[in-house]
Amino acid sequence: MRRITWITAIVMCVTFLLSGCGTKDAAAIVKDLDHVVSKLSSYQGSGTMTLHTGQQPQEYQVEVWYQNPSYYRIALKNAKKDITQIVLRNDEGVFVLTPSLNKSFRFQSDWPEKQGQVYLYQTLVHSILQDNTRQFASEKESYVFDVLANYQTSALVRQKIWLNKETYAPKQVQVTDANSNVVVEVKFDQFDFNAKFEKDSFEMQRNMTTGMNIEVLPTTGDPAASTKEGEPSTEPSKETTAEPTQDLGPFGMIEPGYIPANVTLQDAKEISDAPDYAVLLRYSGDYNFTLRESRPQDRKVAIMNGESVDLGFTIGHLTGTEQRTLTWMTDEGIEYRLSSADLPQSEMVSIATSLIDQSGK
Repeated sequence: MRRITWITAIVMCVTFLLSGCGTKDAAAIVKDLDHVVSKLSSYQGSGTMTLHTGQQPQEYQVEVWYQNPSYYRIALKNAKKDITQIVLRNDEGVFVLTPSLNKSFRFQSDWPEKQGQVYLYQTLVHSILQDNTRQFASEKESYVFDVLANYQTSALVRQKIWLNKETYAPKQVQVTDANSNVVVEVKFDQFDFNAKFEKDSFEMQRNMTTGMNIEVLPTTGDPAASTKEGEPSTEPSKETTAEPTQDLGPFGMIEPGYIPANVTLQDAKEISDAPDYAVLLRYSGDYNFTLRESRPQDRKVAIMNGESVDLGFTIGHLTGTEQRTLTWMTDEGIEYRLSSADLPQSEMVSIATSLIDQSGK
């Protein structure tokens, strides 16, 4: 009897010591995350995003800025092509900018409240908070959550999120399909809460006229909240003025790498009366749709109403009701318009993402 009493006492002491050392369970961390995201004032993060949706993995340098209540700036730089697109939200709307081509689109949208992205802290935390079947693990330096993925395509099923144990800053995200294949991966090399931005950091014109350096607009974060290895750099960022490149003219006909089952290419032709180079591809079968490809010469800001759609490498725009059109611009200045009366949105996204690594014929 005395032996059992001593064993019980030892177990209780060990439990007490572990709890005193700060060991947390999933419920406690979820409660902390809810508090962190509700009090969020600003952050700045950078890292690498890899998309496994085309024939070859596509790698992007990504930098994310947020300032309360609803200012966002996401810079996505194609590592191979050295071209940057910027997704910007301010009081005037949501912009997709390609500074090197002096091209921009403006959307009237509530992005990203309903269409979060894998590189946004709020999106990651909300996915953890909302999944009551979440799986949790504690690694040496990270808390790891495995939760349902809530994105705009059925191809993305689950996501695994690594959070810094001390700050709850994101370290890595892996989004997988139904076969547990990694489709999207983000690795953060730096993440600062309470970042400080310049007054015009989220203005469209500032972002269109500054250079292509992804760190062109300086920020000052809280060093205690940074997850970057080593000491933070004290050198100021350098600003340059980008000289827009010339439009590249005809690009051939670019066919998607993915087509829904029982759908075939009916015909493809150049649109001779278009003011710029444009081609039209028509597909028929179980689904019927057209794909218009062009390189517009008009460099004015285009304003659209409708729904913004996350394509991973950029933001697309969905308009129409019975006949719907998904529009997006690549970092090389090619504009795509995918139109259909029966194609589901998830299939539209799959077709769009499969065009990333395709070349003209």
